[in-house]
Amino acid sequence: MIVLGLDTCLSVCSVAVLDGGRVVASAREAMARGHQERLAPMAREVMAEAGLPFERLDRIAATVGPGSFTGLRVGIAFAKGLALALDRPTVGIGTLEALAAEADGLVFSAIDARRGQLYLQGFEAGRALMAPDALTVETAAARIAELSQGRPFALVGSGAALLADFAPAAAVVDAEGCDAVKVARLAQDRPPGPLKPLYLRAPDAKLPAAALA
Repeated sequence: MIVLGLDTCLSVCSVAVLDGGRVVASAREAMARGHQERLAPMAREVMAEAGLPFERLDRIAATVGPGSFTGLRVGIAFAKGLALALDRPTVGIGTLEALAAEADGLVFSAIDARRGQLYLQGFEAGRALMAPDALTVETAAARIAELSQGRPFALVGSGAALLADFAPAAAVVDAEGCDAVKVARLAQDRPPGPLKPLYLRAPDAKLPAAALA
């Protein structure tokens, strides 16, 4: 199975092609913005490096959030458009799950959601221990303590630094964005389905009062 993996949800634009679980080609660039302009060219470059036409793809996977509202929509829109053009199935992978794939054992993925909150989800051996949630730092720390029960664990993601005072012994894996290789690998064994963005809270941007009148 040849899978194209995409991630634009956070501060990275990442694309990878896997063939039967083997990484054929991949690219990854850190960027706070500009995913929309970079994603399509990056996908073309990766496919060219792999020596594969897009028609050889069997499925297309993309991260669906939580994350940047603009970023996740860029990835989902591109994946949907490509899947429609090629008549291929899609698979959505949660950003927190993709981040958790960076570590083994008991892992808590934490994304800095600003406004004193974290997007948090816990996993053990690939199994979700809780649903993804938007929590204050203090509540997130309490949830981690409850689920870890004194066992060693890893923290992955941009929110890990916010939890440092609550979990000084945790192994920290720095990850500003997801690795599309992990996204594609997770998607290999998932049933295809429509790509739906995962929003855990309302956007920070608000319409002007005049627009709401």
